[in-house]
Amino acid sequence: MEPRKTRRTINRKKRLIVLSLLAAVICFGLWFTTTNAYKFARGYLAFKTMDTEEPAAASVSKSKEASTADSSAEAKKAVHSRTANSEKKPKVSNVSYPKQPKIGDLMGELYIPKLNAKLPIYHGTNEDELEKGVGHFAGSVLPGQNDNSVLSGHRDTVFRKLGDVGEGDSLVVNTAAGTFTYKVNKVRIVDANDRTVIVPKPRATLTVSTCYPFNYIGSAPERYILVAHLVSSKTT
Repeated sequence: MEPRKTRRTINRKKRLIVLSLLAAVICFGLWFTTTNAYKFARGYLAFKTMDTEEPAAASVSKSKEASTADSSAEAKKAVHSRTANSEKKPKVSNVSYPKQPKIGDLMGELYIPKLNAKLPIYHGTNEDELEKGVGHFAGSVLPGQNDNSVLSGHRDTVFRKLGDVGEGDSLVVNTAAGTFTYKVNKVRIVDANDRTVIVPKPRATLTVSTCYPFNYIGSAPERYILVAHLVSSKTT
């Protein structure tokens, strides 16, 4: 009798342990699903709402070494193309704004024809700005001006479909200073701490950044970068 009671007690304890683990897994699953579902719903709603206002997959290098080699080849090709076609580059260093925006100010809109998306741009890249739309890195020039203007956004909200935008696609920025149209010249995948994204450029450039991979759970280790050159401007 005694061994049977002991086995019964052991089986009961095992069942309790299994039920406790199962309950913990269910609770974690509910928490995870609820929080991610909220973020997805928020991102989808923001994207679709801005979609309806009016008309924000490129090949990505398999490795950073391949990316460097491709960049060198593209640079040589670009030099040859400029010589052959004598393409005129807009001179926009004289673009001026009525006033310098302050952190948190709504300063314009980013229109991405490929996605038929129109997204608000806020000055600054703190969470307050990124929660509302696309953030403009305050340490970079304003859109339309010579040098590098840097925009950032969350991959699970405004830039959910940015991976569909690649070389040759257009990016249009509307601001108080005018309308500036850029053409994507390059797609890059870089480490999250890569500072080359914000370095100065010799011509009017728009750099758009978001976390990558797009479906990564947690803090993504890389960034998806679009580098676009100004092709036309219409000042106000």
